Amino acid sequence: MTLPNTFLIRKLTLFLAAAMLSVSAMAADFNQIQRLANQGNATAQVKLGMFYYKGEGVRQDYAKAREWYERSANQGNPLAQGVLGLIYYHGEGVRQDHSKAFELFQKSANQGDATAQGMLGMLYYKGEGVRQDYAKAVEWIQKAANQGYAEAQFALGLMYYNGNGLRQNTATAKEYYGKACDNGNQNGCDGYRTLNLR
Repeated sequence: MTLPNTFLIRKLTLFLAAAMLSVSAMAADFNQIQRLANQGNATAQVKLGMFYYKGEGVRQDYAKAREWYERSANQGNPLAQGVLGLIYYHGEGVRQDHSKAFELFQKSANQGDATAQGMLGMLYYKGEGVRQDYAKAVEWIQKAANQGYAEAQFALGLMYYNGNGLRQNTATAKEYYGKACDNGNQNGCDGYRTLNLR
């Protein structure tokens, strides 16, 4: 056997051992989280919901994911409320229900969750699950943007650019596009670049 083949076999053996340890650790982690979730731990319930939602270590199952998110949301967990809002908004494993999504986003947003604040603002903006209200849309999207939520910063820039719910202001639009870009939002980068060429 040549040296390169021995080296390759050693690397492959190490890789397989690491993979087996990783699967073993994931199974232990899943079992521990499941035990805590069954004991009523809201954080573990969210994590268990994520395992089922993403299909990590278990077969993907939106119904089980929703069940665990609901258990956690019923305990007031803002992350669970927000994720459950997204499930209802997109209709993943449930009938799409923008009104139910609005209710869940509102609970989470009132606890300060930036993603839920941004989604609540977008529901007001689009009039989905609630009567369209640009002023409330701006209020909630601004709260999310102030927390550094890039999608909300981009949305606010777009609202300033188009004058939806706000007085049209390209300088402020550019500012929010720049903030969104700085936080990793490509649309914000594109918007900033476009306004910078003017």
